[in-house]
Amino acid sequence: MPIFMDRHDVSENVTAAHVAQLHQQDLKIQDQFGCRGLTYWFDEERKMAFCLIEAPSKKNIIAMHNTAHGEVPNQIIEVNAQVVESFLGRIKDPEQEESGRIKIIDDSAFRFIMAVGFIIGEVGDRYGPLEERGLLTCMQTLGGIIANFDGTIASQEKDYFLVSFQSVSQAVLCALELYAKFETWAEHAPCDRGHLKIGISAGVPVEGERPFFEDVIELTRNLFFIASERIVVSHEIKRLYKQESLNTFVDESLFLVLSPTEEKFLTLLMNYMEEAWQNPNLQVEDLGKNLGYSKSQLYRNIVRLTGMSPNAFVKNYRLNQAIDKIGKQAGQIAEIAYETGFNSPSYFAKCFHERYGMSPSEYQHRSIS
Repeated sequence: MPIFMDRHDVSENVTAAHVAQLHQQDLKIQDQFGCRGLTYWFDEERKMAFCLIEAPSKKNIIAMHNTAHGEVPNQIIEVNAQVVESFLGRIKDPEQEESGRIKIIDDSAFRFIMAVGFIIGEVGDRYGPLEERGLLTCMQTLGGIIANFDGTIASQEKDYFLVSFQSVSQAVLCALELYAKFETWAEHAPCDRGHLKIGISAGVPVEGERPFFEDVIELTRNLFFIASERIVVSHEIKRLYKQESLNTFVDESLFLVLSPTEEKFLTLLMNYMEEAWQNPNLQVEDLGKNLGYSKSQLYRNIVRLTGMSPNAFVKNYRLNQAIDKIGKQAGQIAEIAYETGFNSPSYFAKCFHERYGMSPSEYQHRSIS
């Protein structure tokens, strides 16, 4: 049977004890509706409860909740149990106390998500281009430090991890430690601080009908994409860190903190680029028109977030896609040039060499040798 997670936005007077009782009421009648309540999370501060339930359909879950106590969910999505466990740490209730008393779970599903990894192929100050062979060594250096801050690697891509933290302090301090350790890592791995990228945001697993943690993951990946030399964090990360740390924040010279307005702009920008980057006729004017920004507003926002002009940002985005395709042997160099929005293989080769310090064919040869 499929597994679902539902979200209940509860009133101010609801406590963890109340939610524990409601959970028990569900368990008593769940068989009538073909359901199996696996566990739940409750966020006292945000007044949100999330239930994990195996059920034939969403309708069965609503009927079970309604019959048991009348607290029907605000939202329900289908989820993968392994993904839930990787981000939230469990998929069943904690062990029952021997006394037989109801187990009160006061465990929030709110998580701090970090994307951390490396720039592939970028010309570095110390080692030159970070290539596929050196990337594995660099990635291996991350795991131990992440574990020291109780981070859980929830997902792994080729060049970055998605890491889940329960505490904002753990996430921020882990990021700082990762940067600090690079001087010693440099003795053993072909990566330096200029290669490292980190983005951090936070949120809950269910937002509307979107997939599990999708809003948070999307923003985190966007922050990671624009990260260069600094740790890029959402405004919520800074606010919550200051809340935990007597209204102080860490050394801001290493951080770029986005405002809510900048986060919205970045999401719009990246969503549009995902749709339009392969179009060779894409112009900066198209970006402004489709995002609803004037030319000057577009320029200011992109420079502030990425340190690049809009034209350079578009070219950089395409080169990132191109180097990934070359590394995967996803076609001939000329084919990849056209597929990634460049008007000619020669112009593509020129742009590639300017950024990576080698030709596309040289990078392809190094990736397979």
